[in-house]
Amino acid sequence: MLAVAGAALLAGCSGNLGAPEAVTEQGQEFTALWKGFLLTAAVIGLLVYGLILYAAFRYRRRKGDDPAKVPSQFQYQVPLEVLYTVVPVLIVAVLFGVTVVAQDRITRTSPDPDLTVRVEGFQWQWQFLYVDEGVNVAGSAETTPELVLPVGRDIRFDLVSDDVNHSFWVPEFLEKRDLIPGVDNEIDITLTEAGEWVGRCAEYCGLDHWKMDFTVRAVPGDEFDAWLADQQAGRAAGGGS
Repeated sequence: MLAVAGAALLAGCSGNLGAPEAVTEQGQEFTALWKGFLLTAAVIGLLVYGLILYAAFRYRRRKGDDPAKVPSQFQYQVPLEVLYTVVPVLIVAVLFGVTVVAQDRITRTSPDPDLTVRVEGFQWQWQFLYVDEGVNVAGSAETTPELVLPVGRDIRFDLVSDDVNHSFWVPEFLEKRDLIPGVDNEIDITLTEAGEWVGRCAEYCGLDHWKMDFTVRAVPGDEFDAWLADQQAGRAAGGGS
């Protein structure tokens, strides 16, 4: 019990109560939901343990008490039973409603994203195709692909796989989604800050699953546009290959 309490206390020292620092608007929605649930659980837990300790100390047998004397017994206590039935139901209903609202915000997709990237997972690497720009970044056994993204723009990831199940996961996005053959999956994100992070496949997909890392580099919009122009110029110089 003390170990669990200590771990919870240490996790609570973080501004996000143990959750990673979110770098997307969608991740921030998840963080807010996480904090709400964790704080609700903490309050309820403290209340329950407080009532247990109160009853244990307040009604404990004291020196000089008649051991044959039994406290008053009640077959039922209607107001109390209604209270401890209705209150949990209301708490669950509120948490459910908050979850539905947050989930809708997190999974919402834009009708006209600023950038669309086709993410293809394959055994055992990644390929990123910037659909409208004609830029393709592919990984191999020797090279780790880099996914360059702009800050502050709506980004759509179309997630596809032609072999087995994979999972697109960047921990700092606080969101991941599976790539399933024959299933069209997509997620939208809006980055809130520049930085570099590591992405992984979070679904065991075969012998070299552990090699399926990629890097993410988030840059300001003008820097992204310059990078994109360089990639297109290189593609043109290479004859479109």
